[in-house]
Amino acid sequence: MREIEYRLCDVFTETRLAGNQLAVFLDGGALTGTQMQALAKETNLSETTFICRREAAVEAERGVRVRIFTTQEELPFAGHPTLGTAATIRETCAEYAHAETVRLDLNAGIVPVRFSPERSTGASVFGEMTQPEPVFGAYHQSAQLAAILGLAVEDLHPEWKPQTVSTGMPFCIVPLRSVEALGRLSLHAREADDYLRSTDAKFIYAIAPGEEGTWRARMQFYNGEDPATGSAAGCATAWLVAHDLAASDNVVHLRQGIEMGRPSGIYGRAKLSDGRVSEVRIAGSTVSVAKGRFFLE
Repeated sequence: MREIEYRLCDVFTETRLAGNQLAVFLDGGALTGTQMQALAKETNLSETTFICRREAAVEAERGVRVRIFTTQEELPFAGHPTLGTAATIRETCAEYAHAETVRLDLNAGIVPVRFSPERSTGASVFGEMTQPEPVFGAYHQSAQLAAILGLAVEDLHPEWKPQTVSTGMPFCIVPLRSVEALGRLSLHAREADDYLRSTDAKFIYAIAPGEEGTWRARMQFYNGEDPATGSAAGCATAWLVAHDLAASDNVVHLRQGIEMGRPSGIYGRAKLSDGRVSEVRIAGSTVSVAKGRFFLE
């Protein structure tokens, strides 16, 4: 019998039992990919990560190897797992205690997470990840997406066209007219899967202008609704800056998880220079919730 230690944390929140849940296994290097996928199904969270430690010289060059799984598949990149895992490494690995930056070696590449002690609290730690450079993809037809989202075509914003954007994971960014429309969103999962297979997007991320300069967001997929989607928030931030809906290098405040009772605060920014968007950064807080062990044969 083997005991595999793990931690639970909530990401994009300073408050326990809010934000997006994450399970982090501390000794993933002892597991096969098949075992990782089985454990991700067992935790039944939107994502589960596995820290695979390597020699100090390798980590100094490449960062800490981390693999990310949903209940159904391995992902090259995801936002809240990156932020939460980096915070967990900083908390549990002595050589990274109080580190200003923790670099993760993900399937999508090396992603640094920089921590801000001045924005951290006694319970939570605030970090900012620099995501892979944005890639802007195809535009989408509003009528098709409206039907998939359980909305009327009039609920989608008449001036802003949905578009695929990737900062490591491609999302179809769908701008809606109002928060009221966002609240009625109800994804038809089978239709969404059929549609997305024929496009350059992996998932759909709906946004709407909110109160006091914020943006509201929702993301529903095969595993239900996501309380906070850091990878999609990076895509949305890049899209907002590219379309002059957010200023270059100014903070974009995205609020997600409101409708499902797990409010999340995501803070994004990106630079625009000579028509090119770059340096997409997504920030938020992580708070530790629980720890335990899984038993494997």
